[in-house]
Amino acid sequence: MMDRRKFLNIGAGAALATGIAGMLPGCAAAAAASTDNDRTPLHLKEGEEDGSPLKMRFLGTGAADWNGRDDRGELRRLSSVLLDGKVLIDFTPSDEDMLPKGVKPEVIFYTHSHGDHYNPKAALKLGLRRVHLGSSWVERAKADFEKASKETGLKVPEIVPLSPGDKVTICGMTITALPANHATGDLKEQTLMYLIEKQDVRVIYATDTGGIPAIAARIVGIDPHAKGKAITGLVMEATMGMGVEGDEDFRIFTHSSVGTVLRTTHMLLDKGRYTPAEGQPVYLTHLARTLHGTQAELDATLPEPLKAAYDGLEVTFTA
Repeated sequence: MMDRRKFLNIGAGAALATGIAGMLPGCAAAAAASTDNDRTPLHLKEGEEDGSPLKMRFLGTGAADWNGRDDRGELRRLSSVLLDGKVLIDFTPSDEDMLPKGVKPEVIFYTHSHGDHYNPKAALKLGLRRVHLGSSWVERAKADFEKASKETGLKVPEIVPLSPGDKVTICGMTITALPANHATGDLKEQTLMYLIEKQDVRVIYATDTGGIPAIAARIVGIDPHAKGKAITGLVMEATMGMGVEGDEDFRIFTHSSVGTVLRTTHMLLDKGRYTPAEGQPVYLTHLARTLHGTQAELDATLPEPLKAAYDGLEVTFTA
């Protein structure tokens, strides 16, 4: 565990509501009772529960200021991940070439409506059949998908609203919506991040957000008032860098810095609320082009246990 003095000196970051829209590849619909916070599960087909660990592929790791390769020769696509080759969190056209050949996910979970995370046309062209997103902007999303459908001639997928605390069990994973600390142009929009659980693995995927909000920590069970199982993995945005360049940047209201992630990690380790497998780092994503060095520089300077993810990185989470 990191020494506290060393840490302080570092850096001187339903049935579904609208019903089941047919079978999803590898995910057969199963009837189950539902509550306000527990959507009807989708389970693997019989014989597919192989006990495999959770696999995450980073399709993109950049913040909104990435637009192609920069003058340093670096390229980060916009932030998106693929879970077990079946489920997406966020997706834009910039991420298309990072999908493995032959992989056709049909389910997506959106964190929020900013264009560097959300693109209805890209979703339709992928053939996505189910979309999960925040209930606070679901009607706007339906209108966006209808418009994209008319422009492309492609069918609108099932759109399922989620509120903080809602769970979806799908393809052998349970994904829980968590409130994020982020703002869009719609003051009523509650942005989301997600807890991903598979067997004993519990991973928080936190982007975009300024830290981990108290309600999110309460839902997961990692705050001192509602202790639950510890998390075993953490992927967190670090839009800003270290020190003054990070923690005193104006984006701190709605994003995290490397320092934010480091302090969060240290506290969770210290309190036993984060218990990763030996050697597993905390992965940083949503890195701003203008506020970070190159991947090589990040690899050389980031304090343990932080590691900058990069486009195409594949990670296996174990408990």
